[in-house]
Amino acid sequence: MSAKEEFIQLYTDHIHREGADALLDYLEHKSDFFTAPASARFHGAYAGGLCEHSVNVYHCLSAYLERERVRELYGLEYSQESAAVAALLHDLCKIGCYRSGTRNVKNEATGAWEKVPTFFYEDKLPYGHGEKSVYIISGFLKLTREEAMAIRWHMGFSGEEDKRLVGQALEQYPLAFALSVADMEATYFLEGGEN
Repeated sequence: MSAKEEFIQLYTDHIHREGADALLDYLEHKSDFFTAPASARFHGAYAGGLCEHSVNVYHCLSAYLERERVRELYGLEYSQESAAVAALLHDLCKIGCYRSGTRNVKNEATGAWEKVPTFFYEDKLPYGHGEKSVYIISGFLKLTREEAMAIRWHMGFSGEEDKRLVGQALEQYPLAFALSVADMEATYFLEGGEN
């Protein structure tokens, strides 16, 4: 099963609130979500990387939330719909931001410069990262406060925000902490960081 097929299956199996069909239609037919990279140079820096990353984050978040310690000691329990919304949609901010092109790289064996394919990041709606994802999603469906905070703060301490605010958000909204852990696990372990 391709990442796109898996994304659509997870989405349609778990996300049922009003507006879900319109958002999926937008992702499939009016955006580059399924063909965009997840980054220009690091994890998922290839066509389809954004969709694949979103599916990976879903699996990492689901596994984290299933841990006995997380459920019993921390008391975290979220619906499958909330987990799917947060994980599958956390990076919608990257839609329409990547342009394919080439860059020059020196061939180590020959010493000659060669053109290699790459992506360039050009954000035409510079609204931030997590907050932009919340903004896009909110145009289609209503998020719970916990989902909105999780998506907004999914970068955790690796973002450029005031670290005090990050800590407060992760403490007050445990789904945000869980999503940031899942995002880092997918990025650094499943997808290998820099390409």
